Amino acid sequence: MQDSNRLKPIIIDDNNYRYDSFKNGKVVLGKKKNHLPAMGWNSWNAFGSGNTEALTKTMADLIVELGLDKLGYKYVVLDDGCYKQERVNDLLSNEEVKFPSDFRSLADYIHAKGLKFGMYNDIGTNLCAGAAVGTCGFEKDDANSYTKWDVDFLKVDNCYYLWDNATFSDANNAKYVFAPNLKSLKVDGKVYSAKDAVITGSRAEIKDDYVTFIGTYDGTGPGPSPVGERSSEVVFDVEVLKDGQYEVSLEYATGSVEGVGQWLQLAVDSEIFYDDFVEATQSEESFIWGKPIQVTLKAGVNKIRVMNHRRQENTLCSYAALLEGLNIANPDHDVILSICEWGKTNPQNWGYKVGDSWRILNDITFRVGADGDPGYGAWQADYTTSVMAQYNKAVIMDEFAGLDKGWNDPDMLMIGMTGLDMTMNKSHMTMWAMMNSPLMLGIDLRRVKKGDEIYNIISNEKVIALNQDALGVQAKRVYSSLCQGKADEEYITNNDRVDILAKPLSDGSLALSFINCSEELKDAGYSITLDEIVEKIGNKMTDVDKFKNAAAYKLTDVWTGEVMELSGKTIEVSKLSACDNVTYIVSAM
Repeated sequence: MQDSNRLKPIIIDDNNYRYDSFKNGKVVLGKKKNHLPAMGWNSWNAFGSGNTEALTKTMADLIVELGLDKLGYKYVVLDDGCYKQERVNDLLSNEEVKFPSDFRSLADYIHAKGLKFGMYNDIGTNLCAGAAVGTCGFEKDDANSYTKWDVDFLKVDNCYYLWDNATFSDANNAKYVFAPNLKSLKVDGKVYSAKDAVITGSRAEIKDDYVTFIGTYDGTGPGPSPVGERSSEVVFDVEVLKDGQYEVSLEYATGSVEGVGQWLQLAVDSEIFYDDFVEATQSEESFIWGKPIQVTLKAGVNKIRVMNHRRQENTLCSYAALLEGLNIANPDHDVILSICEWGKTNPQNWGYKVGDSWRILNDITFRVGADGDPGYGAWQADYTTSVMAQYNKAVIMDEFAGLDKGWNDPDMLMIGMTGLDMTMNKSHMTMWAMMNSPLMLGIDLRRVKKGDEIYNIISNEKVIALNQDALGVQAKRVYSSLCQGKADEEYITNNDRVDILAKPLSDGSLALSFINCSEELKDAGYSITLDEIVEKIGNKMTDVDKFKNAAAYKLTDVWTGEVMELSGKTIEVSKLSACDNVTYIVSAM
């Protein structure tokens, strides 16, 4: 890769960073695979930017005192607010009032307890809380610092990003991530109408006599489904009589708002011939014919693609620049890279190439400090600051995750925060465990006592084991009471329902969760047969024939510990309290 800079997105000269490579399964820069979901504690929900060295040490002490480290909670992560507001000689440095010791000393303290040390930064110019110390243009310097500080985990945010209209970024940056409005294409004197061309994906749309929104969905909010083609292109079938060089001209109008940009990509089949700004127009509907673009065409029909995939490609390259810096600083590093761009660029498509996990939505709480009280609607608020908003997206993203890829991240656990009762907390823990989401505690651990309700939820070994199972397969939703199509693909935001999730485990058994997504009792009775489950996830099970042909089955309730023998092959739950779940481990006998 080339170094990033603060002037213009880099030239992409490696096709592994291109949109066309997103489905090839190939990581970049030797990204290590087979990491199970990270478990630990992050400072943001409880303390926000008010975290300190003393508080961090106290949290590390309590992880050990409570025995949480033995359950897998290993990472102690400093979030925003730990650096000085400006770089010192172009380097990151500790905020001396809150973090009087250097970060290496803090890392040594945490490592001495058998824990791992995590830090935070941003691919933009600034951190989300404002400090002007983002990694953009400083990736190699920062990677050297993190290596010297013996960092094991990096959460990297997306605020103040220069190449997209991200949080706190210039709204005009949309010009980088959408193609201009497109009316026509001309080749060899023949004019083709854009509205009559093939429009791929679901983002672009026809308006009057032109095509607009040629680019990628902003996935920060809960609106669009994460499944399906989130980007669009306009594809023209152009027939020529002989091989040769041709001039392609476009009739377009530029803008700098969500949906209309100034950056254009033009390809013939998979070969890109243009990837840069085009001449700006007076308005988004002031169409001009642009300068001709030289392309190579073959005799017969050619597919000329007009597009802009830079929203995804730029972000991938920015995270890759930091990974490359880490590789240079220490080729043997095993730093966990937690991509935190809030689902904006649909990282489920590309995150596996460079990261160990990727956030799928905006923050699960915006009210940080005092344990990050999310306020009203913590269970099912319409926006992202609720358990259900995050779950509704993550639950149908199972095919994007795995040991060979990484993990969908619906953000930190809100267990113990105001707004969630203990039933909600229990189901929240179940959901995140079944979905192989990172289990990052956000509570001030001084509020937790061994044996209390919160402790019993976050320390449930059977539930944690589902998340950390060596097979590394995210649960698949195999039933939803409101489903009109495929339960594992249909995006459902109406929470007045019951879902059933099935998860294959490494010992040949499976986990099965019945989840009441609503805040009302559900007593209609919900059942599923083992044959139905095998039909849905049998290809992911370790010994499906043994399981399918077993003479009998044992059910173990992961929350009550109750063990029972299943009569027949139908598993039924007659009723579920509001926001509750029943979760079994189903084993062949």
